[in-house]
Amino acid sequence: MTSTLPALGTLTAEGSALQAVLLDMDGTLVDTEGFWWDVETEVFGSLGHTLDEAWRHVVVGGPMTRSAGFLIEATGADIGLDELTVLLNDAFESRIDHNLPLMPGATRLLAELAEHEIPTALVSASHRRIIDRVLPVLGAEYFALSVAGDEVPRTKPHPDPYLAAASGLGADPVRCAVVEDTVTGVTAAEAAGCQVVAVPSVGPITPAARRTVVPSLDVVDLPFLRGLMTDLR
Repeated sequence: MTSTLPALGTLTAEGSALQAVLLDMDGTLVDTEGFWWDVETEVFGSLGHTLDEAWRHVVVGGPMTRSAGFLIEATGADIGLDELTVLLNDAFESRIDHNLPLMPGATRLLAELAEHEIPTALVSASHRRIIDRVLPVLGAEYFALSVAGDEVPRTKPHPDPYLAAASGLGADPVRCAVVEDTVTGVTAAEAAGCQVVAVPSVGPITPAARRTVVPSLDVVDLPFLRGLMTDLR
């Protein structure tokens, strides 16, 4: 986990109960959810197996161990989880080295949060080696903290990554806004007690209590995020 903790004075913006913003990476800030499926299809193709498109919604947004394990079982591929994980991460790194598109509104939102000194963390189910490749493109300076899927005892859909991020920032999870793109990530954030903004990337996500669904990051800004905390003031 990389961490540069903000001064305590920055934790609560004046007039707002919002203490921190925690953002998912794949499919939320970078347009890479499709990359993962392409890589999985490519790697399993090299092993002599064709992936069923219906499985895409099963593996999206989850930790490598879950998605890779599911695909091994579903295809009957003769490969171990550890070996497959290396192949998938290698193929993904190669792909993002050539092209890493950001989601619309991502850079603008990160710059706005930084301008107003809102503590911000990157919270991903991807492994540290992947996060460290992506951070320079996103702007590592925008994040006080990052949490990788292989750095917590249980990753998404468990609450551990978001609880770790909130703790690292010295924030109350209830006063953190999370931005996510999958049901898996939303489940993790809600289990941690956070207010969630869902920007669906692959599968649909329905609105619920403490969950707001929006079409893109273009409609998410600091006033929007502060407004989610109205009942906590």
